[in-house]
Amino acid sequence: MTTEKKKAAKWKLVINLILLLIVIIWTLPTIGLFISSLRPRDQVMNTGWWTAAARGTELTFDNYRQVLAGRGYTFVDSQGNTVRASGDNLTRAFLNSLTVTIPSVIIPILIAAAAAFGFAWLIFPGRKIFFTIVVALLVVPLQIALIPILRDYQSIGLTGTYLAIWLAHTGFGLPLATYLLYNYISTIPRDIFESAFLDGARQMTVFTLLVLPLSVPAIASLAIFQFLWVWNDLLVALVFLGGTEDVAVLTQRLATMVGSRGQDWHLLTAGAFVTMMIPMAVFFGLQRYFVRGLMAGSVKG
Repeated sequence: MTTEKKKAAKWKLVINLILLLIVIIWTLPTIGLFISSLRPRDQVMNTGWWTAAARGTELTFDNYRQVLAGRGYTFVDSQGNTVRASGDNLTRAFLNSLTVTIPSVIIPILIAAAAAFGFAWLIFPGRKIFFTIVVALLVVPLQIALIPILRDYQSIGLTGTYLAIWLAHTGFGLPLATYLLYNYISTIPRDIFESAFLDGARQMTVFTLLVLPLSVPAIASLAIFQFLWVWNDLLVALVFLGGTEDVAVLTQRLATMVGSRGQDWHLLTAGAFVTMMIPMAVFFGLQRYFVRGLMAGSVKG
């Protein structure tokens, strides 16, 4: 082995070790959070999570049962008194989050895909101007639009409904979705469309049978971004849905737990992992498309 190859192998090993160290440091808080979510309240309050491997440490799923099923629990306070408290039922909030998130991901992606196809391959007056306006909307902070939209919702009676937050997330997500999908769809070879048109295919047929299947990598990467944004959102949900228990999403219920469970944050650790399960499943399920979708349109030729 030459000297250059030995140096390259040495540097590769060093880089891999550094990356491994970064990964360990990055995941350490998550590991600690998970271990804490499996420990009883008294052990969480008195010892650190790193002592879980010690003899006598108890691991239990009671915290998860309490936050999911809303079961009551008892604990002994600092004066030795037994206190009875009610659990926090996150099951309803979990279903509410799914009800909010799934349409808020599907609707803007379908609209953005159709718009990107039109901007990329259809010829119509003002195409460049409209596309410039869409891209310019990326710089508009959503916070300045919350109050005007809320006033409009109040005037037509949409406040506190799922339709209100679906429309809000669709509007806020469309500019970025259209721009990213345009970068991908514009790289599809023109010959594919010309062959379809020669065979008598209409625009809708080309869009549904050619553009959407060929754009799966970009759509998957965009779906990850939109899903994580909507699932973890608190501000938009609080403004347009309100704080009632019937429509409260997971982030709102966790915020309530923070306020009412200041001394019992062991339940917050379990609640945090409940909120993480679906986003992690979505990311790992679509991660093979993630890099391909992000790099789409960056290189041509």
